[in-house]
Amino acid sequence: MVLEATMICIDNSEWMRNGDYSPTRLQAQVDAVNLICGAKTQSNPENTVGILTMAGKGVRVLVAPTSDLGKILACMHGLELGGEMNMTSGIQVAQLALKHRQNKKQQQRIIVFTGGPVKYDKKVLVAIGRKLKKNSVALDIVNFGEADNAKPEKLEAFRAAVNNNDSSHIVHVPPGPNALSDVLISTPIFTGDGDGGSGFAAAAAAASGMSGFDFGVDPNVDPELALALRISMEEERARQEAAAKKDAEDAAKQEKEGEQASSSRDVTMADPASGSAHQVSEKKNELMDDETALLQQALAMSMDDTRSSGLAMGDANMSDTTSDGQELAFALQMPVQENAKDSSNQSEMNRVLGDQSYVSSILNSLPGVDPNDPSVKELLASLERDSEPQQKNKEDKPDDSGDN
Repeated sequence: MVLEATMICIDNSEWMRNGDYSPTRLQAQVDAVNLICGAKTQSNPENTVGILTMAGKGVRVLVAPTSDLGKILACMHGLELGGEMNMTSGIQVAQLALKHRQNKKQQQRIIVFTGGPVKYDKKVLVAIGRKLKKNSVALDIVNFGEADNAKPEKLEAFRAAVNNNDSSHIVHVPPGPNALSDVLISTPIFTGDGDGGSGFAAAAAAASGMSGFDFGVDPNVDPELALALRISMEEERARQEAAAKKDAEDAAKQEKEGEQASSSRDVTMADPASGSAHQVSEKKNELMDDETALLQQALAMSMDDTRSSGLAMGDANMSDTTSDGQELAFALQMPVQENAKDSSNQSEMNRVLGDQSYVSSILNSLPGVDPNDPSVKELLASLERDSEPQQKNKEDKPDDSGDN
C-alpha cells in the first residue's frame, strides 16, 4: 500500500454553476472529491488528505493534510462560488502544504480539478511542472466542463512535465449521463498505482459494476476479507438449499396427508351405503324388543295393581265388619227388604231366614264376625219376629181363599 500525503485543489469559479454535469458542476466535483478522500484514507491508515479552493477571493486551504475523514468531508459544505480559477497559485500553495507534512516518508501528490478555462500559457505550466518533478511531487489532473481546444493541450503538456515513471495521470470527462465520480472510479486517480488500490476503491468499483473480482474484493490486496466473504456466501447458499429442501418436504407431507384424508372420507361414505340395510334391521329389532319389554312391564304393573287393590278391598271389608256390627246388619237387611218387595221370592227368603242353623253357618263363615255378639243376636231375634207373622199370614191365606 502506497503511503501518501495528498492535496486536492477544487475549482469553485463561476463556471461551476453550470448544470451540464448533474446536478451542477460543483456538486459533481464535491461527490468525486469525497470518494477520492475515502479511497486514500482507507488504503493506508497513515495517509493524509488536504483540501483547498483555487477561486473566489483567493486560494484558501480548507483543511491541512489529515487522516480524519470526517473533518475532510465537513469542510466541503458551504463552498463559496465566484471569480476565476487561479490554478498556478493553487498548485504552489498545495506544494507548500505538502512540504510541511509531519511524516516525511509520505509520498507527495496533488489532484487538480479544472472545470473552467485555463488562462495560463503552456510555458508557465511546463515550468511549474518541472519544479514539481524536482521536488518529487506527483500530479493528477481531472479535466471536465466546457473548454477551448487549447485547454487539453496545455494540460497534457503540464502532466508530461511532471510525470516521472508514470506516476502522474490526466482524465478528460466529457458531459453526459454518467456522474463524474462514476467515471473516476475506474481510473488510476481513484484506484492508485501498483497493486490496484484500496479495499474502499475496489468496493466502490464493484458497486459500479467495474470490478472483475468476486464480491468486489481483490484477494491479492485483502485475502482475509475475500476468504470471509467466500465463506459467508457458501454458508448462505447452504442455508438457502436447506430451507428449499425443508419446504419441499413439507409440501410433499401436506399433499400425502390430503390424499389420506380424501381416501378415508371415501371409505366413510361407502360404509353407510353398504351397511344401511343391516342398521335398519337392527333398529327394527331393537324397537320390537323395547315394545315387548314395555308391554310386559305394563302387564306386571296392572297385575300388581289388581292384587294390591283386591287386598286393600279385603282388608277394608274385614275392618268394617269387625268394627261396626250395625253396618253388617244393615247390609243383611237391605237384601231382605229388596227381596220382600218381590212377591215371587218372598216365601223363599222367609224360609231361609227362618232356618236358624243356616244363618248361623253363614255368619260363622264370614271372617271377623262373632255370632255371639249381642248386636248379632238381637238382629237375628228381630228377623225371627218379623218372619213369624208373615208365616202365619201365609198359612191363613189359603184358608181364606178356600172359604170364599
